[in-house]
Amino acid sequence: MTTQACFPAASRLLHWMMAPIVAMLFIGVGMAASVSACYDLLVSIHRPLGIAIFVLCVIRIVNRFINPPPELPATLPSMQRFAAKASHIVLYALMLSMPLIGWDMLSAARYPIVLYGPLRLPPILPHDLTLYAWLRDLHTVLAYLRFATFLAHFGAALFHGLIRRDGVFGPWRRGGRDRSEV
Repeated sequence: MTTQACFPAASRLLHWMMAPIVAMLFIGVGMAASVSACYDLLVSIHRPLGIAIFVLCVIRIVNRFINPPPELPATLPSMQRFAAKASHIVLYALMLSMPLIGWDMLSAARYPIVLYGPLRLPPILPHDLTLYAWLRDLHTVLAYLRFATFLAHFGAALFHGLIRRDGVFGPWRRGGRDRSEV
């Protein structure tokens, strides 16, 4: 399997379709801080969006095997190369695990997992309030980790694209060229 000179359109589209993850973090914080009528609205958005993110992540992983990402620039220091690969692994792990932990958590609390109208997910864990409490804390800690990892990912992208101008953004453009090459 060979890598490509630039990300194909499908990979770029799938990448940007993950943007609601940022909204999920704020919705989750709003749910945790809310005791008003807004709570039900936020929950009704958070649950189906979490499952949609999970499905999109599975599609992204399949796409990544079909369309391997372009190689990082040879000039990228080894520590930054390691950080880039490690942060992607962490992001994918969190995009897969957090919706499943949320589903586990709600199952353990015996809460209905309504996606839309009568469409519900079945419980995947037995009723156990101790397990629910532990999973809720885990879900919260992982949400903060995902936010921190996202900020690092976004900051690194800005650093490479705006400051170093080393071609890391190049694979996102058509033809995979950096502005300095045009």
